Amino acid sequence: MAEETATDNQVAQGNEIVPSNEAVQGEELVQGDELAQDEGDELAQGDEMTQGDELVQGHELVSVEGTPPSTTRRRRKKSLVWEHFTIEAAAGGATRACCKLCKQTFAYSSGSKIAGTSHLKRHITLGSCPKIKHQEQRLALPSTGGTDNDGEGTVERPSKRRYRYTGYANAAFDQDRSCSYLAKMIILHDYPLHIVQQAAFATFIESLQPRFRIVDVDTMEGEVYAVYQKEKENLQQVFNTMPGRISLTIGLWTTSQTLGYVSLAGQFIDSEWKVHRRMLNFMMVSSPHSENALSEAISASLSDWNMKDKLFTITLDNDCSSHDIYSANLRDYLSNKNNLMLKGQLFVVRCYAHILNAVAQDVIASIHGVIYNIRESIKFIKASPSREEKFAEIALQLEIPSTKTLCLDVTTQWNTTYLMLLAALDYKQAFTTLETCDDNYNEAPSAEDWKKVEAACNYLKLLYDSAHSVMAAANPTSNIFFHEAWKLQLELANATGHENPIFSSIAKDMHERFDKYWKDCSLVLAIAVVMDPRFKMKLVEFSYSKIYGVEATKYVKVVNDAVHELYKEYVAQPLPLTPAYVEQGETNGPANANNTQANPSTGDGLLDFDMYLSEIQSSQPAKSELEQYLDESLTPRIQEFDILNWWKLNTLKFPTLSKMARDILAIPMSMVSSGSSIFSAGTGTRMLDDYRSSLRPEIVEALVCAKDWLQYSPVATEAPGSAPVKAEAS
Repeated sequence: MAEETATDNQVAQGNEIVPSNEAVQGEELVQGDELAQDEGDELAQGDEMTQGDELVQGHELVSVEGTPPSTTRRRRKKSLVWEHFTIEAAAGGATRACCKLCKQTFAYSSGSKIAGTSHLKRHITLGSCPKIKHQEQRLALPSTGGTDNDGEGTVERPSKRRYRYTGYANAAFDQDRSCSYLAKMIILHDYPLHIVQQAAFATFIESLQPRFRIVDVDTMEGEVYAVYQKEKENLQQVFNTMPGRISLTIGLWTTSQTLGYVSLAGQFIDSEWKVHRRMLNFMMVSSPHSENALSEAISASLSDWNMKDKLFTITLDNDCSSHDIYSANLRDYLSNKNNLMLKGQLFVVRCYAHILNAVAQDVIASIHGVIYNIRESIKFIKASPSREEKFAEIALQLEIPSTKTLCLDVTTQWNTTYLMLLAALDYKQAFTTLETCDDNYNEAPSAEDWKKVEAACNYLKLLYDSAHSVMAAANPTSNIFFHEAWKLQLELANATGHENPIFSSIAKDMHERFDKYWKDCSLVLAIAVVMDPRFKMKLVEFSYSKIYGVEATKYVKVVNDAVHELYKEYVAQPLPLTPAYVEQGETNGPANANNTQANPSTGDGLLDFDMYLSEIQSSQPAKSELEQYLDESLTPRIQEFDILNWWKLNTLKFPTLSKMARDILAIPMSMVSSGSSIFSAGTGTRMLDDYRSSLRPEIVEALVCAKDWLQYSPVATEAPGSAPVKAEAS
């Protein structure tokens, strides 16, 4: 083969046309169907056959006169680098590879020795080429058209392969993997499943990867469910190693078809003392407001996750007058099927965020007429720049010192209404003056109206500050809520005796609603703060003395007894040992932990002393972990105190009490997750949109749950192939 020559006057050497008497290097022309076998070369496919009088060489069209197009084929180099390099002759019979973009040259061959292409690949794929690096543009070959033998029309050549400047350069396309990623995108961003049927989406996908086969809606449902199942298995493994109990939050949903859904999320603290909240189920029920239906949903969820013996508390967002009956029925039903701690006294918790919102909405409703006037007044002023300027001039003349800006509220977020009223209150004189200056404006509130606004802002500030304190916590553990709740209870109780009837009237309505929450939840709130080593029972004693006065001792005793009773249950019925506790030398009772002692030393002549110490210990009953914890001095209150880290460091010291603390601190006192806004948390039932309502219940659950789980899954960033360019076969 090496001795063959082209049948016509010219043959190709590299990318140049050379006389036929010169030796052919690198590429040869082959006659008819004869195959050329040479390292690194392969036959040109049908789409690279010569057309007419032209032979395609790299980026250029090279005239080859007299070459029969029907019988002559060109072999091309197999390596991708030759789409970006040309071969140029150098002195001494050597050849060099020249980059088509930056014109740098690299060694390729010297005589019979070939340098290979690895260094050329690195130049392209690793961004060494200055054109690629500075212009940040991808290399693409221009489409080349050729005329067929009959001269009829043109034939567009398929696009050549291109380099990608990442680790995916030679990654093989995987249809199944791409479908899975598409399903995750739909889940995470709430896209409709029928997006796969939209023409614009199909066109976009084809532009990215023509080999991707667009699937139908049914197939995409299967992909979504597969993602859900895989993430559920991962979460089940987490629950299998969970060292403590789990507390649930229950949300109620309805649809336009009057169907009901129940959302169940679980909150727990792991072996590393980190708080986690995960969606467990989103299931359809016939009547979500029925406690029987809700109880059955909870039981089904616990069975599904194999956690029937790990339920600690449930948190509800309902604020109905029948809460006591509702809670009692739930407690009775589930206590028969689950081992509830403290006889279920802590079992049902009401959401703190929802009670704040409910009280705030009551305040706003009490002065809704005044709020309407203020809202319309701000609309009037904001309607034109001239009115804004006039209002600003009036404020300047009246020497109003406020720097607040008038703004309209968002009616679904009460904090914006509070801020609107607060700003308007500063400009109350300006509104009155504007009414006398502008005949078109007649919405100015009266002096009595402004007094109502002042009272409302005074009490909304208490709720606003409390909500911000809760939202500011990096770890919203249950201990932080007692501080906010007892201060609010005290302020509202004192405000009911305000001398101004406008103030006292609003305060009484607020206190009536919040007092109901305090009576329902003060015990669990207090037990949670006892688990805070900065406060223990001391803050309970102090706050109760403020709230209850001479009767404080009675209420403090209720908390103290409950803490001791709960601790006894943990001593008597500890959770099954997990590897985390076994490694830490966990014991089943406090006596073992506190009476452990080293073997008496017999080599120092103090054997009698050791016996004396033993007698003292036996005559004086050892303190339990709880008593030891409560008797120790309080931990200093520092701003960066981490309660979970404190218990992590003291697990060995308080092995049983730490289990109790783990479960108590994980109670979700608020259903609003960390990083979300408390102010937008609505009260009562939420509505599922029409699209979700039209889907099958199992797909709705898969979409809702998988979206939550995927937020915590590690993002797959590894490339299928670690090497930028895969070595090519000879």
